[in-house]
Amino acid sequence: MTTEERIQPNESAVPLLPCVAVDETLTFWRALGFAVTWEQRKPYLYLAFHYSGFELHYGRAPHGIDTPTESGCGALVMVDAVAPYHGAFTTAMRAAYGKVLARGLPRITRYRPGASRFSIVDPSGNTIIFIRRDEPSELEYGGSPRLSGLARVLDNARILREFKRDDLASFRALNSGLRRHGEAAPTVEQALALAALIELSAALEKPDLVPGWGARLRALPLTAEELARVRLAVADPAVLEPWLPEAR
Repeated sequence: MTTEERIQPNESAVPLLPCVAVDETLTFWRALGFAVTWEQRKPYLYLAFHYSGFELHYGRAPHGIDTPTESGCGALVMVDAVAPYHGAFTTAMRAAYGKVLARGLPRITRYRPGASRFSIVDPSGNTIIFIRRDEPSELEYGGSPRLSGLARVLDNARILREFKRDDLASFRALNSGLRRHGEAAPTVEQALALAALIELSAALEKPDLVPGWGARLRALPLTAEELARVRLAVADPAVLEPWLPEAR
């Protein structure tokens, strides 16, 4: 075997994603700032997109598969810091669509300051997950055993929202956990749970629940430091402003 024939450790792997919405896929990724490097529809479908240092490629979905209802299709994008990407994509969404797309297809998940990942779901239902390279390897899935009471509920809800992308399960966990552990929990933990429930109620289109959670939040005695912590616990602190108490 010659030197040229040897396997060299310089490979590149590019995900090939199934596409059932060609025009919508082209429009969406262009709106987010991706360059279309290949667009072919016949004799077979092939789309290629480039952004910064990575690529996404698409082919025709297998016959009989309704991609938006299937799970497991997608790609991981490893980055040094996720916040700049989320900021760039949400800014582009507002410019193109007039709002951040948070529900349905396509959409982007919320980003909480300090989080190590977020996801974009494309028009065909594929999930592109942006992950910080140094994301902690000891993440607990389901609530850290080192925690107890409402603190453990909050940790479990965070995992459900940020990693499993299940707002409804997170809402149910917080609602149930606040009933069971709220009275005995520190005030700031109660506030964190209520803030998350306010944000989730809006995301799940349950606006009638927000005033109740908000009234409970406003009644809590919180220090300025605790209020800052509560604001940082949600993706958009503006949703909390009508309900935040004065710092004691």
